[in-house]
Amino acid sequence: MVRDLVMPKLGLTMTEGVLAEWRVLPGQPFKTGDVLVVVETDKIASEVEADSDGVLIETTIPAGETVAVGTLIARWSADGSGVAPAPADGTAPQTAETPAPPAPPAKSGTTAGTRSGPPPAPVRDGERVLSTPLARRRAQALGVDLTTVTGSGPRGRIKMADVEAAAQRQASAPAAMPEPVRKPAAAPIATPAGGRSKPSATQATIARRLTAAKRDVPHFYLAAEAEVSELMALRERLNADAEPGLPRVSMTHLVLAAVGRALAATPDMDRVWDDATPGGEILSLGQGDIGMAVDTPRGLVAPVLRGGAHLPLDQLAREAAALTERARNGRLTGEDLQGGAITVSNAGMHNVTFMSSIINPGQSSILGVGSVRSVFRPDESGAPVLKRELGLVLSADHRLFDGVAALAFLNRIIAGLERPLRLLRAP
Repeated sequence: MVRDLVMPKLGLTMTEGVLAEWRVLPGQPFKTGDVLVVVETDKIASEVEADSDGVLIETTIPAGETVAVGTLIARWSADGSGVAPAPADGTAPQTAETPAPPAPPAKSGTTAGTRSGPPPAPVRDGERVLSTPLARRRAQALGVDLTTVTGSGPRGRIKMADVEAAAQRQASAPAAMPEPVRKPAAAPIATPAGGRSKPSATQATIARRLTAAKRDVPHFYLAAEAEVSELMALRERLNADAEPGLPRVSMTHLVLAAVGRALAATPDMDRVWDDATPGGEILSLGQGDIGMAVDTPRGLVAPVLRGGAHLPLDQLAREAAALTERARNGRLTGEDLQGGAITVSNAGMHNVTFMSSIINPGQSSILGVGSVRSVFRPDESGAPVLKRELGLVLSADHRLFDGVAALAFLNRIIAGLERPLRLLRAP
């Protein structure tokens, strides 16, 4: 029985995604849990797994295309029926990179030809240029180089109107002078012995999103230390006296709790800047969600701890541990990566004193957490006293916060870490 595979909806706000990579090719069998295709959204690249055994019959959309949620992207069967036999001449069957067959005639009210094999997306500086299929066909017809066009759509995606505007500018521009005769170019730089490799879909998504965040968000940074001798002693006692079934409390859990208490006390920090409308808007979230950076084999991700500002410490530790495990096993959903105004990024296990982090796109701050350092500080009489200090750096969006407001928030976090019994009280 032939079945359809459609573009999945990987989050509440997802309307389209990019088919970044087909992992199974037409004619190949797969098992339950095998990754069929990698789908990239504006949040992250997600691996779509098979929910039963089968054989892929055909792909209707090639890798690299942007596809609306619910669109047919492939067909498969549980028993291998419908799979075309290998050609008699020995050539390979259709692969995932083979252009999709022509779509059936457009239904009434739709634009005919929107799926009739658009030109492939061009590449600029090693990265695919985001553009709609209609824009690529229009660019091909008008002779416009898409790598020279600035897009006005989401994430800079080029639309047909952008192409037509570029064509008008191209037509009105004065004729270019002929290129002078140049000497032969020097031999290209040899590839280093280590070779070159393409980033994974997840790595490419992270790189693009953080580059845009650093470029578009006016960051400022506040650094301070928290004296955490009492915090570390409390953590040891909690873990030593924990009843069976209770999770071990980590330094990350305690920092998340301190950030949550500070967020509940200063709700103005639970806001983000939205560029979707001209001039921008300020969105007050008010949910107390907190992102937590997790290092995984696929790269760094930041799933969101729902209502983290309002969770008792034991429940926070339990839910954060479960979220970390899902992240490292590649089981996060698109919904896990949405929301929240702040993320905690703890690099203390990597021997770093301070870490100035880049704000995650769609959020307004991030707290970089360093390692605990043993240092001597003078007491009131000037005598040296051994302290254990934790380096903190708050990166904040200057469109929303000034230094005074952000510093008040940071000081609340520090107060929670230095007086840790407060973290045991109900939020």
